[in-house]
Amino acid sequence: MRKLKKYESGTATHYVTRRQALNKLQLSLNDFRRLCIIKGIYPREPKNRRKAQKGASDIKILYHAKDIRFLLHEPIVWTLRKYKIFNRQAGRDRALKDFRKLKRRLDRFPEMKIDHVVKERYPTFIDAIKDLDDCLTLLFLFSTFPSLKFVPRSQSNLCRRLTVEFMHTVIATKALRKVFISIKGYYFQANIKGQLITWIIPHYYPFAPQPKEEVDFKVMSIFVEFYTIMLGFVNFRLYHGFNLHYPPQIPSGLQEISEESAKNENIFVSERIAALNMDLLKTVTGEDAEIAEEDDLDMDLLASTSGQSENVHKFREDAMEEKKLKTLFKGLKFFINREVPREPLVFIIRCFGGLVSWDKVLFPGATFDESDETITHQIVDRPNLPKQYISRDYIQPQWVFDCVNRRSLLPTNQYFLGVPLPPHLSPFTSSDETENVYIPPEAKALKEQGSDEEKEASDDESSSGEDDAESEEEEKPQVKPGKKLKNKNEQNKSEKSTDAQLERAYWQERQEADQEDLPDDLQAAKEKKKEEMKQKMAVKAGEVHREDPEQIKRQENQEQRLQARMVKPRHRHLFQKLLRDKLGKNKERRILENKRRRIDDEKKQQKKKKRKVEN
Repeated sequence: MRKLKKYESGTATHYVTRRQALNKLQLSLNDFRRLCIIKGIYPREPKNRRKAQKGASDIKILYHAKDIRFLLHEPIVWTLRKYKIFNRQAGRDRALKDFRKLKRRLDRFPEMKIDHVVKERYPTFIDAIKDLDDCLTLLFLFSTFPSLKFVPRSQSNLCRRLTVEFMHTVIATKALRKVFISIKGYYFQANIKGQLITWIIPHYYPFAPQPKEEVDFKVMSIFVEFYTIMLGFVNFRLYHGFNLHYPPQIPSGLQEISEESAKNENIFVSERIAALNMDLLKTVTGEDAEIAEEDDLDMDLLASTSGQSENVHKFREDAMEEKKLKTLFKGLKFFINREVPREPLVFIIRCFGGLVSWDKVLFPGATFDESDETITHQIVDRPNLPKQYISRDYIQPQWVFDCVNRRSLLPTNQYFLGVPLPPHLSPFTSSDETENVYIPPEAKALKEQGSDEEKEASDDESSSGEDDAESEEEEKPQVKPGKKLKNKNEQNKSEKSTDAQLERAYWQERQEADQEDLPDDLQAAKEKKKEEMKQKMAVKAGEVHREDPEQIKRQENQEQRLQARMVKPRHRHLFQKLLRDKLGKNKERRILENKRRRIDDEKKQQKKKKRKVEN
């Protein structure tokens, strides 16, 4: 048997460098990067880099050798090689000015198909839904881009059409659960097929070209190329799963680029928002449609089994809450002023059963005018309005978002025109992880309010149970003293009770007689013992114990040192990482607390100044 040399087995054979992978696949760096993005192959970090690099100490980009062998059998590799041949032949025809042959070559341009890659990476439909977070965020971002160097207009238009189709499915199924406004954009979370999907829609600003090319749009467009195929599959499956007609009937501006919309970006955006205010066609009609819509849980069945398990009872409460949330804005009509961002508000209001419209003179897709007296709420983002109707509430846009997060219609007095808004709390922060995390005082107040409501509900249930017990006792027949007992069992019970009373009285008389016979010294000793026992059992006033903060800090440091000594050497890096995370959270919490303290102090000073000016 041949003796193996160094680096011919083990970790060194499991990894290959990027240069070795390029030589093995016979591809350029750009083609290799494109292939890896589409196939989902990424560089790996070995446990021992020196062994993986065959003794080399410099840092290299490493891939698994089995991943590169897997790429050798990929049909996309042949398409990328055809691109290389096509570019060489087209360049030669262009140099010779043989435009007839060049045109014939362009007609036979090799087309790359990646449908099989999507099926390969996501074997089940649920796997594709789980990976929708990054897909939706990137496609919503590209849907706002104009025509750039590496982002053609057709690609951004395709992203816009696919995202509108997805938003229509969320509206039709009423799957939206949480919303939040941040500096990055609008956060949305939907529950589709039991999976929570979170994505961001960026704030709409007219695109301004950047002087420095800090973002590689070429690489990002390759991700978009794959995600558009993936979202197309998902939309098709969702529409057919919910008995909706695919493709949906949406304005032609989203499918075809007109000259007017290509020049004016505002028209392009307004056509997209107009599509959200339309109802989708269904593949079934009449009674079949009603049956298809009724996919809710059987609440009566859950109610019958709720007494057997706490999990079932909690599941039933969550289902009831979600059912109520789906019809949060049902029966309400909203009118949006022109200064308000329409797309997120139209999407939210339609998801929860409300009707929405805007000024039909400025934007297409309006369903009713501002003068309609059936409008219940008008969303305005300015301090005053010259003309107001008494029959409706004038609110700021934050009211819609807060109502969804609180899962109830909030009072509108805190959201009137010109009124300072309450803090917009994030619904994505978990209430369980409260350690080393900054919690705003408003969130604490809401949490305490919810706990008080739960206590009141439990007290009402207990009081109702006591009332039922009292009523049952009143309903029981009472036996009068003059009547004789009829049953022999009852007679036996009464005889036993009288015997027990006689025996108890006999033993009490014996104890009293024994105490009289005892001498006075023993009686005095017994009385002393009784007094000592009473003093021991007596309740005394507590004393305030002052804790020394420095001593507590020293004790915590000693405990941390002991914990560090008990950690095994192989887990030491993990322990240090946990400590760093803890210190970072503490620092972040202190920064936020100091920031809030400064804001509160500034508000107090402003109030004092106002009072001085008024006086």
